[in-house]
Amino acid sequence: MTVAYPERLGGWRFVLFNLLLGLGHMVVLFNAGSYIALMPHVAADLGGVLPSLGTWAQTDFMIGLALAFPIARWLSGRFGDYRLFVMAFIVYALASYLCAISETLLLFLPARIFLGFAGGMTLPIGQALLLREYPDHLKSVGLGVWGLFTLTPFTVGFPVGGWLADEIGWRYLFYLNIPLALAIAGLSGSLLHGRGFRRRFTRFDFTGFILLGLVLGGLQTLLNQGNDFEWLASPFLQAVLIAVIVALPCLVIWELGERHPAFDVVLFAHRNFAIGMTCLTLGFLAIQGLLSLFIVQLQLLLGYSSYLAGLAFLPMILLAAPVITVMHEVVKGIDARWLACLNLLGCAFTLYWIGLFDAPESFDQIFWPMLLLGFFLGSFFTPLTALTLHGLTGAQVMRAAEEAGMLRIAAGAFGITLQGVILFRRSPFHQLDLADHFGGRRFPSLELVQRFSARLETAGLDATMAQAKLLATLKQQAAILAMNDAFLLASYLFVGLAALVWLAHPTHRPLHPGPAEELREIRAEELMDEP
Repeated sequence: MTVAYPERLGGWRFVLFNLLLGLGHMVVLFNAGSYIALMPHVAADLGGVLPSLGTWAQTDFMIGLALAFPIARWLSGRFGDYRLFVMAFIVYALASYLCAISETLLLFLPARIFLGFAGGMTLPIGQALLLREYPDHLKSVGLGVWGLFTLTPFTVGFPVGGWLADEIGWRYLFYLNIPLALAIAGLSGSLLHGRGFRRRFTRFDFTGFILLGLVLGGLQTLLNQGNDFEWLASPFLQAVLIAVIVALPCLVIWELGERHPAFDVVLFAHRNFAIGMTCLTLGFLAIQGLLSLFIVQLQLLLGYSSYLAGLAFLPMILLAAPVITVMHEVVKGIDARWLACLNLLGCAFTLYWIGLFDAPESFDQIFWPMLLLGFFLGSFFTPLTALTLHGLTGAQVMRAAEEAGMLRIAAGAFGITLQGVILFRRSPFHQLDLADHFGGRRFPSLELVQRFSARLETAGLDATMAQAKLLATLKQQAAILAMNDAFLLASYLFVGLAALVWLAHPTHRPLHPGPAEELREIRAEELMDEP
């Protein structure tokens, strides 16, 4: 069934609808960012589980977000985009209630996955609804508005989540979701009531979706539980690894022959798409993982409150907000490879700067690099997205944008646990190195531990207390060095990505597809319209 769209919303309805879509986008992503700030509180309250186990609820939430993308495309074709948008926020409110009342990780973890899946439905549908209301010459403005709300998890989300955890309790993050989600659903449904849509009766690729879920969920499970359950010494993790190894080639082979794939692997045959996706996913993996690691360690390692740790990230918005609003216009007249390369090198420099952090009591050592990181975070996505989509046409662009969002979110989940693995592995190394260095085992003349212990005993501490104080100081400094290693390693990664972008085709010249690609594209669009 095909029903013509009415004219675009105008006047106050247009403004209200923009605010509603932006608020909905912010609520979903804000929940992702805020939870990271209050993660230590959640872990302590859910039966006193380890902080690493509390991380599962964040990473699996993000995997739920990613896996919702292909289903959202199919459901919007069947039932209409605004109907799906409204229903997803109703389900989001229900999932938030389940999270808020959870007393154990056994209920909280599936509730968070449910919450992520419902929230993931709203992200591609919300962006499509927003852009549909803008005329073609103003779509870049719409993208700029959308991008502003995308920054909330890394900027405003951290301090607000920390304040909620410190002052009124972490559960209120989820209780507040309920009225907000229901209000967005109700008002959006009222504004768009009666709007038609082009119904598409396409077969959903359930086999490809299940294989994709096995690959993403299996990899995330390995990373989540590896440190705590001795990696492949665990029979369960051995089985998970075998499932991933079997599912991955099956996914590629299956999707190559699928007319409407849940995950279009053919897109990776385009050079720009493959290079752009590599830079987007690896770059976001590093950024998301490092920021999540940093805010948690500021609390666990350096004794910051959740609110104060969140404030350390607030300076990023000062430069990120103005940059992201103009970047969609800047990229139109410049080869995106230049912008992407400069941005990646800037990220490398900033992460290297943070990797020199060595003064736990110095807020200045955090403020200035975070301010600069905001500039490069605001200019990170747009040039790489332009590079990724260059040379694609028609339905390929929509699928490529969907896959870029899905893989970027999944990479962020992987990054959170990968950075935890680096911290877990490097901390004992630095602890032993510091003990050898200052304990006189490396240089007999440099035996500072014994001298410092003697001074503590002179100050009134007994030998046991002095030894405990020394051990705590040693562990703290070793963890700081391990955290620095994670930032330094990421800076080297960004230098490599900056070189990689030059293997892509330039974006300031059109890249014409061959006759065979044009025929395949025409056929794909015809198949999408078939009843």
